[in-house]
Formats: sequence, structure tokens, C-alpha cells
Amino acid sequence: MPAGFSQRLLSVLQLTRMALVFTAIADGMAALLLSEPDPTQIGTRRLISVITISVGLYGYGMSLNDIIDRRRDRQIAAHRPLPSGRIGLIAAHVICVILGTAAVLAGVYLTRFNGVMSLVLLIWTLSLITFYDFAGKYLVAPGLLTLGLIRFFHATIPAPQLPVLWHPLLLLNHVAILSTVAYLWEEKRPALTRGHWFSVLGGLALADVTCIVLVGMKRHERLGVGFIQSLGITPELRIPAAAAALFVLLAIAIRYRSSDTRAAGRNLMLAGLLWLIVYDASFVASYRNWLSAVAILTLLPVSYLSVMLMRWWAKLVLLSQKPEYQRAR
Repeated sequence: MPAGFSQRLLSVLQLTRMALVFTAIADGMAALLLSEPDPTQIGTRRLISVITISVGLYGYGMSLNDIIDRRRDRQIAAHRPLPSGRIGLIAAHVICVILGTAAVLAGVYLTRFNGVMSLVLLIWTLSLITFYDFAGKYLVAPGLLTLGLIRFFHATIPAPQLPVLWHPLLLLNHVAILSTVAYLWEEKRPALTRGHWFSVLGGLALADVTCIVLVGMKRHERLGVGFIQSLGITPELRIPAAAAALFVLLAIAIRYRSSDTRAAGRNLMLAGLLWLIVYDASFVASYRNWLSAVAILTLLPVSYLSVMLMRWWAKLVLLSQKPEYQRAR
């Protein structure tokens, strides 16, 4: 592969953070499988549209984030594609627009199966991503909650009827709490206060209760069953619950095995994002079949290896560049 093309491709992948896009793809695939009792009836085009939505939304959010932060990154992250000049500002805007447009077009196609609600949820998720990049990340607690809400609504796009309510709810709570703990461990500024913690946990509680009540009441009226029964609290939840408990143990191990709290925060964030794939597979295993669950779980090593490959690739490209010499003064 020519060095110039390799560097340009790497820059695009770094701008869009595509190494971790598989976590979003797994969320979408799991939601799609949970919405269809017979996985063989999903169809290739429908699956591709859901994957396109996941890739488009994820890449749109990441590229928009770097576009907005390009001036700040010149001071604290000059190695990134935009501040280093490896990608021009116009090119970055084009990539961002293409990815966002691809997600919307795939959402339009998905309305053939789920009605207009899929497109409405997609536009809402796109709005949340835009809000986070422009303002939410500077507001601490609202930003941390928004990260969880983005994962929640993204998982509802392929399945607006919420066939398994607890799947998007677990993603919501996991991402919000994970982001908050990682924020604390990485000692980001402004520092977390007790008020921030109350806001995040209180906001999560409000979102959980609101969603549970609304979905429970709707199913109670439609199905004529008890409110608790309408929520789908069944033995199938044991596997996702075990996955959540296992992650808590993993987080504790990461904290004590890391050299310092900042390293622990970075390691926790990576592990927590990858763990979303485990949650997705656990729900599919519980409510559909193990074969589909294994298919989703294969995205876990793929995503991890992609992260490692990107790091190795970046170092290799850096070494291949000609050194710059400056005259001694």
C-alpha cells in the first residue's frame, strides 16, 4: 500500500474513530434481532440499512466532534488528523456530511419495515449527537446523560416497538455511568462535584422510571396483562444481569491494575465500550438463539483488534515519515 494512500486512509479512520464502530453495529444488530421472532426473515437489505445507520451516526458524531474541537486540539492533541493538517477542514466537513446523509437515507429505507417512527428516532438521535458535540460535552452532567441517551435511542431505531425494553435501558445506564466514572478517574475539568453525581444518577432514574411506566402502561392496555408482566421481567434477564455484574468486577480489576487513575479511566472507557457487545450478545442469547448471539459476539475481538491495529498503523506511518530537522540556534 503506497505510503501516501495509507496515511490518508488512516487519517479518515482516526477522524471517524472507526475502530470502535463495531460497538454501535452490535447495538443495532441486537435490536434488529430482538424485534424479529424469526431471524431468517430479516433480509440482507434490512440488515445493511441498520448497519449503515450505525456507521453513519457513529462516524458523523466523531468527525463533528473533531471539527468543533480543532482549535483546542492544536494545544492538547496536535497529533489528531485536523490539527496536524493530515486532513483539511473542508474534507472533514464533507466526510461528516456524507456519513450523516448516509444514516438518514438508510433510515428512510428502514421506514418500509418500521414505519416513520424509525426515521423520527434517527433524526432525534442525530440531534442528540449534534447537541453533545456543540454544547453537551461542556456541561458535564447533561453531556454524560446525553451519551447514554444516544446509545438508548440508537438501539430503538431498528425496533421502535421496544420488544425487549431492558436492552436499550441497560445500554443507557451502562454508558452514562461508565462515562461518569471514567471522567472522574481521568481527572477531567471541570471536576465532578456532588451536584454532578446527583444530576447524572437522578437523570438516569427519571429516564428509567419514565420509560418503564410509559412502556408498561401501553403494553398493559394493549395486551390486557398485569403491569409487571407487561414489562417482560422474566428469567431471560439473568444472562444480561450476570454480564452487568461481571463488568463491575472487571472495572474494579482495571482500577487496581492500572498504574494511575488517569490510565485506569482510559482503560475503563475502552473496556466499557467493548463490553456493550457482550450485553448485546447476552440479550440475543436469552431471547433469540445462541447462534445469533455468537455472531454478534465475534464483533468483540474484531473491535479490539481494530483498536490495536489502528495504534500499530499510526506508529508505523509516523516512523515512515521523513524526519524534520531544524537549524540549531
